[in-house]
Amino acid sequence: MRRQSIRRALTFAVTGAVFAASAAAFGAGIGAADTADPVIAEKKALADPVSADGSKIDRVLVHDDQHLTLQVYSAAMGRDIPVEVQRPADTSAPRPVLYLLSGADGNVGTANWDSSSNVLPFLAGKNVNVVQPVGGAWSYYTDWVADDPVQGRAPKWKTFLGEELPPLIDAALGTNGIHSIVGMSMSANSVLALAVAHPELYRGVASYSGCDETSDPLGRQAVKTVLSYGGGGDPVNMWGTDDNPAWTDNDAVLHADRLRGIDLYLYSGSGLPGRWDTVDSPFLQKPGPAGVANEDLVGGFIEAGANICTHNMQTRLTQLGIPATFNFAPTGTHSWGYWQDAFYDSWPMLSRDLGL
Repeated sequence: MRRQSIRRALTFAVTGAVFAASAAAFGAGIGAADTADPVIAEKKALADPVSADGSKIDRVLVHDDQHLTLQVYSAAMGRDIPVEVQRPADTSAPRPVLYLLSGADGNVGTANWDSSSNVLPFLAGKNVNVVQPVGGAWSYYTDWVADDPVQGRAPKWKTFLGEELPPLIDAALGTNGIHSIVGMSMSANSVLALAVAHPELYRGVASYSGCDETSDPLGRQAVKTVLSYGGGGDPVNMWGTDDNPAWTDNDAVLHADRLRGIDLYLYSGSGLPGRWDTVDSPFLQKPGPAGVANEDLVGGFIEAGANICTHNMQTRLTQLGIPATFNFAPTGTHSWGYWQDAFYDSWPMLSRDLGL
């Protein structure tokens, strides 16, 4: 009930701001395709929405003529969250939003879309706002049930990403209210869990190399393995003991019926080494033969598990009669070259959903 009330309050609080900002920016003389981006030019948001629970955009930091960082105060987490934004190629009209979630490094290291792919330069030529939160390493971008020695105060990423942030982004950037979302590895689970919780929010969801089952023994163990491998915190503090309903609440396979009406794309490799698992691959996270061995052994093991989980999601969606695009590659480990490939393979669906 609290989540629903927050969303209603946010919606009522910012709807007027969205329309006012769009009218001011796009209807009062800013109509030419070569007009400077008003957000970049003025170094401020098009509106200053504040939600009923106090979530707001505290600051706008402009980096260049297309990139900025929003410091967004999350009432649910009690702190500012940096949110990186790449503005559309043409800002003369309201544009859609593509949320890009990173994996376990939470977009603070080098294992993210900025540092490990060419997706951002590709999207720079498209008429879409690209939004990336910074933070949330090893958090599963979910709502934790308790404080944690590693994570600190119980993170509420699901509340932030699904309830607090979208209406603030729409108002501040004058978007057209159309959203899609992409996630890989850890966040592949997160984007589907967000879509289950807020099916009205996204037109398209692309999930690469995730394990969407969280309440069966395989899924629970996958989550626990990821957290223990990265030292990201105690899974008991995330979703409680195995009988806590948070494990089932976040199981996208269990609640796949809520995904009806959303365009879905899911990718998984087989875990067998493929074309990017070579010593000269630009996607190695560790250089040389040791990096290849890590991709083949650790990345292969993780991807094989993701493959099983993704097949289980395919079975579930088929049972429900929900259409989805599945890409099961015959090779491919748990690594960036394959996620970049998956992004481009899913781009036709995403661009259609975004109205591009």
